[in-house]
Parts: sequence; C-alpha cells; structure tokens
Amino acid sequence: MRSRRSANCSRSRPRCRPRDASGLCLRRLRPRARRRRKRSAGDRAWEVGATDAGLATGWLGRYLDRVGSADNPLQGLSLDNRLQPALATGKVPVASIDGPDRYTFAARRAESELEIRILDAVGELGLAHAASRDRAIRDVASAAAQSHRLRRELQGLGAGVGQVPPLYPQSTDEFPRRLAGLAAMLSAGLPIRCAALKAPGMYDTHADQADELNTALKLTADSLVAFQRDLEARGLADRVLVHVWSEFGRRARENGSDGTDHGAGGLGLLIGSRVHGRMIGEFPGLGSGLDEQGNLRATADFRGFYSAILEQWFDTDAAAIIPGAASFARPALLR
Repeated sequence: MRSRRSANCSRSRPRCRPRDASGLCLRRLRPRARRRRKRSAGDRAWEVGATDAGLATGWLGRYLDRVGSADNPLQGLSLDNRLQPALATGKVPVASIDGPDRYTFAARRAESELEIRILDAVGELGLAHAASRDRAIRDVASAAAQSHRLRRELQGLGAGVGQVPPLYPQSTDEFPRRLAGLAAMLSAGLPIRCAALKAPGMYDTHADQADELNTALKLTADSLVAFQRDLEARGLADRVLVHVWSEFGRRARENGSDGTDHGAGGLGLLIGSRVHGRMIGEFPGLGSGLDEQGNLRATADFRGFYSAILEQWFDTDAAAIIPGAASFARPALLR
C-alpha cells in the first residue's frame, strides 16, 4: 500500500479468527528506503522482489507470467486507479479497476441498450481477430476481447456489489469498499489469483505521528478484520492469504515535530487460516539494535519471505521468480 499495501493471494485450506495470534505472522524486514510521494529504490525493491532497479516486472507479476493464462485479465487484480507495480507482468494480462461496480465504458451512467450491443460487438470482434498474424491487430483484438470479458464478469456480480456491508467500517475511504468488493468477487468464483490494493492513511509521519498512525492503522486493521470474517462467512477463508507490507520504516528517535524521520527496513503482517502465528526476525532493541544513523537494524530479508510465500503457498519454485533466491533463508510460514 502506499504507504501500506496488501496482497490477497487466492489458494486453499482451514479457518482462523483474525484476532487469533495463531493466524497472524509479524515480520521485520529490509531493505532501506525513503519517501511517501516520491518513488524510492527501497519502494521499488519491495514491489519487484529484488534490489535490481532494472527489473520491469513485479514479483507477483513474474509469478503470473509463469502460471497464468493469456486470456484472463482478472488473474492479477489491482483494486486501484492504477496498476500496483507488484502485479506488473511481461506476458499475461492483468487488470486495474477502481472497484467491481465501477468498471464501465459509459460516462457515469447506466449503459443504454444500444451501447451494450455495440460493446458486445466490439468484444466479439476482438475474439474473432485474436489469432491474427498481424501483431498490431492481434494486440488491439486482445485488448478488446479482454476488456469485454472483464466487463461481462463484473456485471454478473449484481448491482449491490458496490455497497459496503455493515460488517465493514463505514468510511469515506475506499479501502473497506474495495475489500468488500474483493470478497464478493472471490465468492462469485471469478478467476482471481492475486489482488493488490492500497490501504488508507499517510505513513510518512514527520509530524503529529501518533494521531496520524492511530487513525490510519485503526481503519486498516478494522477493515482487514472485517474482510477475514467476511471470507469465513462465505466459506472462503481457506483460499486466501493476506500479506500487508510497509515499504520503509522510521527512525527510532522522535524529531522536533512529534514525528519521526525516514528510516531503513520495513515490516509486515501475514494473515490467514494456515498462517503459523509467530514473529519472523527479532526486535533489535533501541540500544545496540540501532545502526550509526539511528535506524533499527533489520533482522530478516524480504526476499526470503517472498520466496517462502511462493514455495509454501503457491507451490512454485522461487528461484524462477526471485533473483538469487537460493541465498535467502525461508521462514516456515504455514501450518
């Protein structure tokens, strides 16, 4: 999320209660980063799953390139007004939508019967030319066909999918609504493998940190608890693993504005019914655990954590996705 993000990865197994420590895993990881609005090298590293700034695809995008299909844009879903970089692929299609109820080609109104017929015809035209020998025609046809499929699948969810159920926090922020929409999409059987979305709040807390964090973290936590309970009520909790991550940390010492300045490292949570509840890495302490610049020392590597998710949840060889994966220790994440 910018500043905190979550990736919801569909697959399978048992139940958990979201406030039960047995279903929650905390980690403290590196690398170093700075920022909020400017993109940093550390931010990029979390997204691509490597410290190589030249990588053009995200770590989940490379997973989808390996196991995904050429005709399923929902396999990687960014619930945002832009594609989350972790989902960037090189071979297969992925989708970025503001919400399952907001994907339309009409100008903020219901589609007319004529518009529906035109859009259907464009989709059929795309399907008819998807195998064209002309690459330009093939690319345009593929985009038309995939947009048509995405529109039809989302329309099948019904008009109420954009409403926030009472189970979720009622907020002007989009986060609870998008999580509720994601739960509805999974319940409808849409072919989603990975989803990413941005959590509420501004975490670059140079000033008034306590108030900012209290508000943002409460809405984030309450929304995630509601999402987990929603999945349980729908019988889907065994299919979803939630990874919440923060791309950079803060200095340990308070500055002169009731805040803290940019730090190194980062942290995250792994939530799900199969998660082995524990802490990965160690809290280094505020004495000898600080480096010469006043940063908390990282005690685990995010690349080993990603490798463990790929191998233990997705049953996929991490070496094909995370550069240098063999050199990173894999924590045991799942029961």
